[in-house]
Formats: sequence, structure tokens, C-alpha cells
Amino acid sequence: MRGDEEVLPETVAGAEVRADRDGPRRWYVLGVMLLVYAINIADRYVVSTVLEPIRLELHLSDAAVGLLTGAALALFYVTVSLPVSALADRGNRRNIVAVSLLLWSAMTVACGFVRNFWQLLVARIGVGVGESGATPASTALIGDRFRPAERPMAMTVFTLGAPLGAWLGSDLAGRVADAHGWRGAFLALGAPGLVLGLVVFLTVREPRRAALDPEAPAQAESIPLRRTLARIWRNRAVMHLMAAGALSALWGWGLIWWAPAYFVRAFGLTVGQVGASLGAAHLVAGAGVTLLASWAMGLRVFRASRNILWTLAALTAISTVPSILMLFARTPVGALAMIWAFLPAIYFYIGPSIGLLQNWVPPAMRAQTTAISVLMGNVTNLVVAPVAVGVLSDAFAGVSGASASSLRWAMAVLALTGFWAAWHYWAAARALRTDGTPGDGGRPSVDRDAAQ
Repeated sequence: MRGDEEVLPETVAGAEVRADRDGPRRWYVLGVMLLVYAINIADRYVVSTVLEPIRLELHLSDAAVGLLTGAALALFYVTVSLPVSALADRGNRRNIVAVSLLLWSAMTVACGFVRNFWQLLVARIGVGVGESGATPASTALIGDRFRPAERPMAMTVFTLGAPLGAWLGSDLAGRVADAHGWRGAFLALGAPGLVLGLVVFLTVREPRRAALDPEAPAQAESIPLRRTLARIWRNRAVMHLMAAGALSALWGWGLIWWAPAYFVRAFGLTVGQVGASLGAAHLVAGAGVTLLASWAMGLRVFRASRNILWTLAALTAISTVPSILMLFARTPVGALAMIWAFLPAIYFYIGPSIGLLQNWVPPAMRAQTTAISVLMGNVTNLVVAPVAVGVLSDAFAGVSGASASSLRWAMAVLALTGFWAAWHYWAAARALRTDGTPGDGGRPSVDRDAAQ
């Protein structure tokens, strides 16, 4: 036991677990972690909304602005996230979430005061270091508040923070930028996190580990990162699911990352106009499909992991088509309609994927496994997509300089990766048919390791 971790005396352990499982406290924790995730996404994507003004003021190429705004954050996120997640699997997860939130919020505020390339680079690195600890620790906290059968639903509710944060990072940031400049957008979105960090520290309690996993009580002990990686590596279903998530982030979120700059260049809109349009899509379509996914994950048909994966494969493949058509629409209305058509797919997969991973690994590996999965998605989304699209755009533009046309063709190359993501979901389902434990709805062989 560490810090304020909840204690369940053996004589009343069953009653205590039931009270914790069914009481209102778990929903409060889920709601607070949802808000933390929303601020995480908002502070990450505010820079995407104001990317074009930053590029113009600092006189950057598309490749340079991609490296500065996305890769700088993600590279340090990658460096820090795994050791922090290992700490979360044996330390106080509440404290990790609170400290992480306070750090990245302070650094987001600092972005509003920068005056040159290097200052913004340092501030974005600080955001990446702070954000590295939040999601793994948050999902591990939620995992110990909900039973295994409820976790896909709970994780999907948690991911409502993504559309809420994307709306804030698009609509609110765009409106503030139009009124007060791009620096004002960073100030407006960084300050609330400082308040919420204190709320997390003062009101959220650390739950007992594995209290709702009585079938694997021994797994509450610490598991080294190398063993976690080894278990993941030798399970084909887990590997395919992680690859599918990473490629979904590369495809969908990579396109969304560059969409504001493309709309400004191609259609002559202001960042406020683009932010309002994209923000509405995130809030309505994103939140709507996340709620739909949360409800769907409670249906009996989705108790079988294979059915979840087949649904993700079909949805991703179909949605890739409008993501390509968006880039060849002749009007902003037509392009925005295509975003509404493919954007739900980039939200639907998040919660079910996290829920499946939480069920497929032992409790002491949950934060580390989530960190590895989130790390892969952030590498593709924040390193590969911004830099690769920027480099391709500069190459297509040649000596004439970056333009709407060069960015369009660079994004078209990226859009094709949606089909690759769909294949990995399908491959994960096939792996479950081969490796699944009989009678468990298609859970992979790593579950046998967890039970030992």
C-alpha cells in the first residue's frame, strides 16, 4: 500500500469491493479522468489550429513547422512515457496524473509567451514530458474501478475526452486566436489545467490494485517493462491491435492535424472560421460516435473480441474513402462534409481498443501496455504525420514554396494508410480465431499467462 491507497480488510473484502465497484465514486473518478484527457487533447491540438499563423510569423517551411509543433512534443513523450508508466504500475497513479497535468498545462501557458523558434521548441518539449504520464495512469486508475466486462464501456466513456478536447483545441482556440492572436489561444487552453490538477490531487483516491480481478490476485505485483514487452511481442493479436491503433492515429489524426492549414490555404478561411467548423465536427460527430461506441460495447454481441475487431476493420476501411475525397473537394462545404464522414472512425476505435488491451494483460501490466500503445499512436500521429507530410509538401512544391496544392498531394499519400490500419484490425481478429482461449469470447493466449 502507498499513500492514500484504499484498504480492503480481508474480513470484509468482498463487501468493500462490491461497494467500490457499484458506488458513485467510480463514476466520479471516470468523470475527472475524462476531463484530464480532454485538456490533454486540447493542449496538444491547439497548435494544429494555429499552425499556419505560427509558420508565417516564424518564417518556417512545412517540414520545419511539422518538426517543431508535433515531433518535438512526441519525441520527448516517447522518451518519458515508458518509465513513467512503469512507475504507475507500482506507485501512486493519482499523484502521477496530477503532477503531469500541472506540468503540461504550465508549459502550454508558456507557449503563449515565446518569441522565437527555440523558445517554442522548449515549451513544446515540456508539454510532451508532462503529457507522457497522464493517459497510462488514468486508464490504470479506471481499470481498478470497473469489472473486466465493463472496462471496454468505461474506457469508451473516458475517450469522450478526445472529442471534447478536440473541440476546445479547434473552436475555442480558433476564436481566441482571431480575437487575440495565436499566443492568446495557448493561454486560454493552458490555464484550466492548472486548476484541474489541484482537483485531481485533492479529491481522487488511489484504489486498491486488482481488487476487481480476484481471478488473478498475484498479478498486482510489479512486472518489469522487459517482461511486459516480451508478453506483448509474442502475442499476435495484441501486436496487430496495437499496430492498427498506431496506423489509425497516423491516418485519421494525421489528416486532422494538417486540416486547418489546408483549409486556410485552399479556401482562404481564417483560423477562427476553420476552428469553428472543425470544432463542431469534433464535438457532434466525435462525441456522438463515442457515445454510440460506449453503448455498443455494452451489447452482448460485443462481448466477443472478434466482433469488436471486425467492426473496427470495416469502419476504418469504409471511412478511408471520404478521407481521400476531402482533399479533392472544390468547396469548403464539400471538404467539410467529407470530414464529417470519416471523422467518426478516428474516435470509435479508441475506447474499445484500450478496453481490449486492459482485459488482455495482467493488472500489473495495464499502465505499461497502455503507455506502449499510446506511444505508438503518438509516434505515428505527432512525429511521422507532421514531418512526413511537411517534407512531402515541400518536395511537391519545389522552389515555388509550400502551397495548397503541395499540401493536398502530401495529405493524399497519408490518407491511403487508412486501408493499412483496417487490415491490422482484420488480422487481429484472425489471430483470435487461431489463438483464442475456448469459450472466452476470443481472448488471446496472453490471458493464459495472466492466469498463471
